[in-house]
Amino acid sequence: METIQCCPECGAEIQEGQTCQENFYQMLGWESEQPANWAVHHLTVLCYHLQHPSLYSPEGLRAGFTLLTDFLERGTTPTEVRKQRGAQVDSGARTWKIKGTPESHGAYDPPVVWSITTNQVIAAGIDNYCDSVRAWANSTLISLKTSGYIPLQ
Repeated sequence: METIQCCPECGAEIQEGQTCQENFYQMLGWESEQPANWAVHHLTVLCYHLQHPSLYSPEGLRAGFTLLTDFLERGTTPTEVRKQRGAQVDSGARTWKIKGTPESHGAYDPPVVWSITTNQVIAAGIDNYCDSVRAWANSTLISLKTSGYIPLQ
């Protein structure tokens, strides 16, 4: 009998031998297999990290909130973000870390309840990948707003 557990960060049910990280790697593989799937790469990486906040520093997590809002509400493209914020996030110029460390990492207190996680994206399959990732991104934004981490506008 398989043991079902929950991801300690996003709360997704995980089957024995399946983790959110493995799902994430599968999604990256689908982007390599079908280049059209690369169109949502920025959302894939961002949503995975936002739902697993210890991967970010506290400052990196806040920057992720801004990116998600820019992408979904303002229609900003990754190219535009790189042009607008390249100097701010340049590792030689910025005074804060993006990546979390055991001593300093992002967290949600209280936790966020996510309506879509990596599990649902994987279950929808490679042929529905872009639509699934966009739905995941929109649900992530709604969950962060509902939880009060991103202000309602």
